[in-house]
Amino acid sequence: MDRLQRGAVAGSSLSTEAPALEAADPPEVAEAAEAAEPLGRSGVLGRGLPNLRGWAGWPVIGGLVSGVALSAAYPPLGWWPIAVPATAGVILAARGRGWRGALLVGFAAGLGEFLPLIYWLHVVTPLAWVVLAVAEACYLAVLGLGLSRLVGRVRAWPVWVACLWVSEELVRSRWPLGGFGWGRLAFSQPDTPFTGYAALAGAPLVTFAVALSAAFLAVGALAAAQAIGGHRAWSPARLAGVAVGLVAALVVPLLALLVPRPTAGDPIQVAVVQGNVPHPGTHFLGRAEQVLDNHLSETAKLVSGIATGSFKQPQIVLWPENASDVDPLTNAKVYAQVQAAAKAVNAPMLVGAVLDAGPDHVTNTGIVWSPTTGPGESYTKRHLVPFGEYIPWRGFVSHLTDLTTLVPENFLPGHTVGALDVGPTRIADVMCFEIAFDDAVRSGVTHGGRIIVVQTNNATYMGTAETRQQLAMSQLRAVEHGRSVVVAATSGISAIIAPDGHVVTQTRELTPAIIDLPVVERSQLTLADHLGGSPEWAIGILGVLVVVASLLPLPARLRPRRRP
Repeated sequence: MDRLQRGAVAGSSLSTEAPALEAADPPEVAEAAEAAEPLGRSGVLGRGLPNLRGWAGWPVIGGLVSGVALSAAYPPLGWWPIAVPATAGVILAARGRGWRGALLVGFAAGLGEFLPLIYWLHVVTPLAWVVLAVAEACYLAVLGLGLSRLVGRVRAWPVWVACLWVSEELVRSRWPLGGFGWGRLAFSQPDTPFTGYAALAGAPLVTFAVALSAAFLAVGALAAAQAIGGHRAWSPARLAGVAVGLVAALVVPLLALLVPRPTAGDPIQVAVVQGNVPHPGTHFLGRAEQVLDNHLSETAKLVSGIATGSFKQPQIVLWPENASDVDPLTNAKVYAQVQAAAKAVNAPMLVGAVLDAGPDHVTNTGIVWSPTTGPGESYTKRHLVPFGEYIPWRGFVSHLTDLTTLVPENFLPGHTVGALDVGPTRIADVMCFEIAFDDAVRSGVTHGGRIIVVQTNNATYMGTAETRQQLAMSQLRAVEHGRSVVVAATSGISAIIAPDGHVVTQTRELTPAIIDLPVVERSQLTLADHLGGSPEWAIGILGVLVVVASLLPLPARLRPRRRP
């Protein structure tokens, strides 16, 4: 009996396939030989884990179910531990598929994840919800194809699987139209054992860690499945496979607990004004100046509370995105009202306003408003929401749908970093959707921001998961940059988040509210700040290169020889 047959008899139920091995061409012999050895020549992390058998549609159903389970890791459910087994389910479902099957598995997983995850978009139009979910699922379809080339087929495949997952998120968060970062694995871990990795190399490393833990869990599951189906059910090699997989899956998040999350710093009194909107939905602005009036009214309550001692004198006051629905720089009445509010509260205010920018154009801008000198520094939102703040190819799209009327004017993007001096501190200002983009937040911090401020307007999505998903992203950013994060929302959820990711306080939705609390400001940069975006690019490119390498034929000298 030759070497392949001995290995098959001793280690698996594939011994009956030995005659076929001798008749195969050399490359086929190599693949079959790897499959015949219980855990591969390189152990449980090597090649040779068996293909799943059964009806061809089961892997697609498995991908769909795993995607649905993965969506539960994000708010509103926030079952963060399920991210690991759900991701492992996608990995296992894609394993061993042909290119068509792998694409279907990945696409099914993407639909399972994104249809429930971004269901909040249906309030704008169900068409936008479905189209975006399908578009995002296409990225996971390509990911599924890459997984099918890696899982069980290359040595150390769990590492390369994790790299490839980062590759997919890297592209999806940037292209097309600036990308869409919702659904990144990192954003399912706002304040969990995995979150500490964010301080080392940002959100991409958290994604890598979750995917790596899931891949190790898949190793254990495959070894267990092989043992159950083999002639020698629980051989030492198979027990080792299960043990290594399960232990490694647990060790990955536990190591992140060793990463410190410092919270020490100098406190600064911050007041957040949540004025609320006339009504939620796509037409939340109501009549002109009504949102502004709401924020002026709440600021007056803050002034009254300071006088009676129910509120402490703030050092800075934060208004949310779109708090002034009329341009205060061109409207004399509104200018006077905002100036009077800043003077009454006796503190510099950050005012979110919609500013005129020429015919049919506006900007989404945060203005530092001094109680003595009026408007000063400003930050204009850079990452705009396509089809939400501007309509790409408006002329063409308007022929297809009248939904373009929901965005009658295109917003123009800003081009400067959101680092602003507000009274005694310097903030890193980001606007709403920008919290999902690594560079938008990091640039403000590396330019001196000691507190991250998220000015946001989620009035369109009140009562949905969108506000909670955005809050979870803000929690991750706090740990990533070692900064307090202050969320100022027009209608909720406004919040203060400590540098360790803990939510100190938050408001209810659709309720006027004031937060007036001390907030820790910090100047120390994390390792993630120093490294910038380089870890994501390095990991992402590596993942793609390994997939490409797996497609190349091995040189003849590296192929195992067929015995006579």
